[in-house]
Amino acid sequence: MKELQCFFYDLFIAADISVNAAKYLNMLCLLVILAIIIFITDSITRKFLRVGFIKLAKKSKTNFDNLLISHKAPRNIAHLVPLFLTIELFPVVFYDFPQFEKYIIMALKVYAIILTVWIIRSILKTFESYFKTLPRLKDKPIDSYIQVVMLFVWIIAIASCFAVVINLSFLKFFTTLGAASAILLLIFKDTILGFVASIQVAINDTVRIGDWITMEKYGADGDVIEINLSTIQIQNFDMTITNIPTYALISDSFKNWRGMQASGGRRIKRSILLKAKSIHYLTPDKIEKLKGIQLITDYLNTRQKDIDNYNSQNNIDKSVLINGRNLTNLGVFRKYLQSYIENHSAINKDMFIMVRQLAPTPQGLPLEIYCFSSDKRWENYEYIMSDIFDHALSAITYFDLEVYELNAGVIDSE
Repeated sequence: MKELQCFFYDLFIAADISVNAAKYLNMLCLLVILAIIIFITDSITRKFLRVGFIKLAKKSKTNFDNLLISHKAPRNIAHLVPLFLTIELFPVVFYDFPQFEKYIIMALKVYAIILTVWIIRSILKTFESYFKTLPRLKDKPIDSYIQVVMLFVWIIAIASCFAVVINLSFLKFFTTLGAASAILLLIFKDTILGFVASIQVAINDTVRIGDWITMEKYGADGDVIEINLSTIQIQNFDMTITNIPTYALISDSFKNWRGMQASGGRRIKRSILLKAKSIHYLTPDKIEKLKGIQLITDYLNTRQKDIDNYNSQNNIDKSVLINGRNLTNLGVFRKYLQSYIENHSAINKDMFIMVRQLAPTPQGLPLEIYCFSSDKRWENYEYIMSDIFDHALSAITYFDLEVYELNAGVIDSE
């Protein structure tokens, strides 16, 4: 080793070059040789590790090995060999300049820290990609977990680099750093909030990748495609992308449609406004006419028989229609809609079905249809709901009812 240290120095001295210049030229030559050795060693090590990992991946039943290669883990690990070689050989290169040793050691330590972070990052990225391929973890916020770990890794790495540069022990550096915690909290406020939100979202299973959520405040209405430490990406139904801060999931309200998607149907809840003046009792002639509607024939026969028996037993004077018990056009229409929906092929019969009156309003009497479509896909759901209300609105005239329309009275008077 001694001969190598002085080989070029002796050549330059023999060539009548000054001692000081010979030292610098000797260091430069050795540095070039070291750079060449590092380059060759790095290339050979990388090729060797890559070939080894490829062979291992072919024998392995999982794709984890392939993901390690795609995320350059072997390449980053290969850089460790040139690093160790440099640590061994740099005293030879800077033999005549011991004053540089302090700075070289510092630079090598910083490089070793950064290289370690890069190796950890490639391995974590591999785990992230691998976990996303597992069916039971596809809807979990894996990105958030990996980013939380990487955040701690980077904090420790940056602190270690500062500690190396200012020649301070790691523990003492962190103790000093505690005094500046208020500033750090301010700088990393969003990151800390996102970190806390990610943990709460994961523990409470509030949101998963693939969930359909709606946040009106942010104009988001679509599927969650990514959850990470700082933001949640939502692909809206118009194919635009909305980015929402992760901590908004615990500070703001939102609607998650997962329950609907996991259930047996999607809710239909919509009203028709009827004119109050169009509601009236049914005369016997009108009842006979309505018996021609097959869905309510049996109902009208049974119901009218019960009403007639009641009125007869109680000696009700039916010369005035309001006396006793009577059928109304609204009540019969409500029964018709109930039967129609119960027989509709696209409605889930195992879930709640109801047609009901709501409280009267200045715009009329709301008649609400409440049921669940079997098909939960948006476009099919809209088609089913439209089909039901197309029929309901068309059937209204058969019962002598009228739909409320704004200013309709003014138009009629003209």
